[in-house]
Amino acid sequence: MSKKTISLLLVVMLVGAMLVGCSSKPADDSAATAPTEEKKTPVVMGMISDTGGLGDQSFNDLAWAGLEKAANELGVERKVLESESADDYFPNLSSFAESDAQLIVGVGFLFNEAMAQAAEKFPDKNFAIVDSFVDAPNVASITFAENEGSFVVGVIAGLKTETNKIGFIGGMKFPLIQKFEYGFRAGVKSVNPDAEVFVNYADSFSDAAKGKEIALVQHQKGADVIYHAAGGVGVGLIQAAKEQNFWAIGVDQDQSALAPENVLCSMNKKVDVGVFQIAKSVVDGNFKGGANVFNIANGGIGYSDDAGNLTPELKDAADKYMQAIKDGKFVVPATEEEFNAFEVPQL
Repeated sequence: MSKKTISLLLVVMLVGAMLVGCSSKPADDSAATAPTEEKKTPVVMGMISDTGGLGDQSFNDLAWAGLEKAANELGVERKVLESESADDYFPNLSSFAESDAQLIVGVGFLFNEAMAQAAEKFPDKNFAIVDSFVDAPNVASITFAENEGSFVVGVIAGLKTETNKIGFIGGMKFPLIQKFEYGFRAGVKSVNPDAEVFVNYADSFSDAAKGKEIALVQHQKGADVIYHAAGGVGVGLIQAAKEQNFWAIGVDQDQSALAPENVLCSMNKKVDVGVFQIAKSVVDGNFKGGANVFNIANGGIGYSDDAGNLTPELKDAADKYMQAIKDGKFVVPATEEEFNAFEVPQL
């Protein structure tokens, strides 16, 4: 083949290639790239602590654990605001309500007034309050039969004491905390009517030093078992029990990790269960306001002994009274009037 012919063929091939390139459609990026699933925006839930704050080893930590479970199992995003004083309650509620939060939880009965105001101001937001009832269609009220669980640990205290002197430390003297007191005293009375119960209130839910001071005074008066319903104040009780080697009874969650050799048991108030159930209702789309009561019968109240300090006899006695409460054989007092009229059940 001549050089002229070869050159002509090369030209024809080059022109053909250029024509094919010009007639091709541009690459379709959407076709070349695999379709990606649209990322779902997580449901945001906000919690506002009372003045005890996170790290109280009790009430606030339990509520936060309920939202942690919601984050792990339901994929929600949880946020928290910690209140320094009661003046922070309404501003913190408003802050979350003005954000993308779809559930706003106020921890503690002291939120009652602020929660009612926020619910009215933000009617399109879902709220939940722990330990109180707010009569609003957008507020789920999470309450507990604390008197029932306190009765059970009162039975344990009444049987465990060797001095017949027992202590109770409350946070603030409100009807809610008095439910703990009178339930506990009724439990002690049911198994040990000769025992004396010292009662003191700390006027705080966060002052651990005050809790320790009260506990030491009660112990000096002879108390060898002391129960608290005082949030962070109770940490001071447990510190005193460890230093002076007497028994403390924890509250809300198992507190034996704070002093395994001195926390006899704990009254379990399953705030985490209540908060999780309300969070789930929001995710499932069936949230509704109103009362949500947790007690021994539905598993929302009980006792625990993670450190293994209870004897089989103490557990048997506690379980016997728990079953009787569950079966409705008697009603545990929750007020002073009910306590004064209380008759020891014959089981």
